[in-house]
Amino acid sequence: MRRSILDNRPEEDEEGINLTPMLDVVFIMLIFFIVTASFVKEAGIEVERPVAKTAYSKKNANIIVAINANNEIWMDRKRIKPQGVRGQIERMHAENPEGSVIIQADKDSQSEALLTVMAAAREAKVNVAIAAIN
Repeated sequence: MRRSILDNRPEEDEEGINLTPMLDVVFIMLIFFIVTASFVKEAGIEVERPVAKTAYSKKNANIIVAINANNEIWMDRKRIKPQGVRGQIERMHAENPEGSVIIQADKDSQSEALLTVMAAAREAKVNVAIAAIN
């Protein structure tokens, strides 16, 4: 639109707010929170843990291994054969070197399965703890 010298009307200002910078900031914040979030890996099954008076909470326990009443070993929502436990622990420990192994053994499981998982974790040179209810 051309204005003439005689036209005294003010130029129309662009109405509205430019949202592009705000959307850029929101997008960058979203990426930041996704990258810095620590995701909890679950074993994939529910186990009935035994009761212990000396149980306490442990931080940085990101490798969770569950043993159900049928002595099946579960990690990361997948059933693992006893021979593959060490490799799976080493892989998950490489993702989070600060983490340790928490074994959630069902109270009706046999100690052989528990000892198999403990031995595999120790061979992988990872700290081990057994989950219990306080």
